[in-house]
Amino acid sequence: MRAQAGKTQTISARKKRERHSVNLWCWLFMSLTLIFYIVFQGYPIICSIQYSLLDWSGLTSSADFAGLGNYLELINDSLFWNAFINSFKYTLLLVPCQLVVSLILAYILNNDRMKGRVVYRTMFFLPVITTASIVGIIMIFIFGVSGPVNALLQTLHIIDEPVQFLSDGSIALYTVVGISVWKDCGTYMIYWLAGLSGVSKDLYEAAAIDGANRRQTFFHIVLPLIVPIGGVIAILCAINSLKVFDIVKTMTEGGPYYATDVIGTFVYRQAFSSEMGMPRLGYASAAAILFGITVIVIGIILNIAKAKLNSKSQI
Repeated sequence: MRAQAGKTQTISARKKRERHSVNLWCWLFMSLTLIFYIVFQGYPIICSIQYSLLDWSGLTSSADFAGLGNYLELINDSLFWNAFINSFKYTLLLVPCQLVVSLILAYILNNDRMKGRVVYRTMFFLPVITTASIVGIIMIFIFGVSGPVNALLQTLHIIDEPVQFLSDGSIALYTVVGISVWKDCGTYMIYWLAGLSGVSKDLYEAAAIDGANRRQTFFHIVLPLIVPIGGVIAILCAINSLKVFDIVKTMTEGGPYYATDVIGTFVYRQAFSSEMGMPRLGYASAAAILFGITVIVIGIILNIAKAKLNSKSQI
């Protein structure tokens, strides 16, 4: 009995040492990521919170403490609320289009019998790895008054006069959304392909034997199975769209007349541009922090909704 107990204790001690060794290696491999996160994410966030409490241009060595003054001023700033609303409007327009287009592409390219599907996947993913600023500059020429899009529409007699895609406040945001869908749908297509790969091939074969076509198989078999991963993709898409900056800055700079102004361009203009007069780094930091809190709250709500949706689908 004693020998057996001693052997059990030895095995338990060995397993404990092995577990500690594995944990140590995990922390060692994570250490570089944590260091980079603290230096390039954590520290700037802390500094932004500090700057948001200051009346500071960022150009002087001293700053006046403003407390919550910047936040109170933001509440009465119509340009801030315009950018705030435009950010959510952009998200509400982009996310459904992004999810639907990328899902359709993924479902089509998930067919093993499709020839050249790897080439098509690469073609749809190429815009993702293209710099947003380059895309924006090219699209300015494509959707310009004398660009090929207007030329084609006039040649086909669809329009009589050139359309001001980027200089008409009523359609400029929709144009930016359409270009963003084209540029980023490859990313979400890959996510959907990962979800579709988890659907057993036996289900497709069983559906084919029962006489179901591709559309019926998708809506009645595939879609219910990929709803959980669809919730994750929707959250990622929503969070990324709320952080939009580069494509808007390059194409419209928030114009015309702030029609496409989003929080990213608003913060940039306040912190680094002389367009509004003297830069106000403290005020811009307050705007970023306030919007960041809003995004965090939305993320929490979306995660709760996703969890409830997953629990219902399991039932």
